[in-house]
Amino acid sequence: MTAQWCSPGAMDLGVCQLRHFSISFLSSLLGTDSSALRLDSSSSGASVVAIDNKIEQAMDLVKSHLMYAVREEVEVLKEQIKELIEKNSQLEQENTLLKTLASPEQLAQFQAQLQTGSPPSSSQPQGTTQPTAQPASQGSGPSA
Repeated sequence: MTAQWCSPGAMDLGVCQLRHFSISFLSSLLGTDSSALRLDSSSSGASVVAIDNKIEQAMDLVKSHLMYAVREEVEVLKEQIKELIEKNSQLEQENTLLKTLASPEQLAQFQAQLQTGSPPSSSQPQGTTQPTAQPASQGSGPSA
């Protein structure tokens, strides 16, 4: 059956098997005899090659679009990672500064709040150290 439309020298065996499977699958879906769907190598050989070329071109186009989109996304993610690293560094410095400026009582109160699971309130004694810390660290104030 495949010998009628698939010459071993002209096409890869896998492509021939795929075409044979496709024709068999389509004929089973359509409820027709697969011999009615066979390709005639003399009249449609060129059209099969043309279709193969169109499919290959379409796949290359899809591949190039996907690669472009992936490269763009990678660049966006790299920039976000860079910004997050900078923000993390800034917050670590601010945290260290606030820890050094806080009194032992304030640190003990903060630790107690962490253990009980209640959020630390911004109007507690930490709020009194933040205005002092802001001019020393940066011009913009930290969010509580």
